[in-house]
Amino acid sequence: MKGSYIFVLTLDSFVELQLSRTRWELNPGTYAYIGSGMGNLEKRVERHFSSDKRLRWHIDYLTCYGKPLFAILIPSKERIEEKISLTFQSHFSCVEGFGASGLKVMSNLYIIDDFQKFSEVVIYFLTQEGEKP
Repeated sequence: MKGSYIFVLTLDSFVELQLSRTRWELNPGTYAYIGSGMGNLEKRVERHFSSDKRLRWHIDYLTCYGKPLFAILIPSKERIEEKISLTFQSHFSCVEGFGASGLKVMSNLYIIDDFQKFSEVVIYFLTQEGEKP
């Protein structure tokens, strides 16, 4: 299956990540990472839940510190990661520069502090953007 996903994890304590020349300081809380898996969506998401993986992407490093909660898979033949991220960007604070290389968004990692709004955004993409059965 091809598509995009929303991966949700929680940090129980302050985390400082240094990758290359970029440093992020992340406070405890719940975060949503927007990603895509245009080759194999299920395998891409599965690796985020695994502790035994080669660290390759920004989110891989963050999962070393965070507790994965759940992932929402949004099947799509088109790349909609940027659309999802742009919508999240208008509703949530982001961790600037995290995992969004090659996209026209500031980030792919968002601080989820309003679960009602989170649910509304997710429902929108599940009903409007995902493949129809």
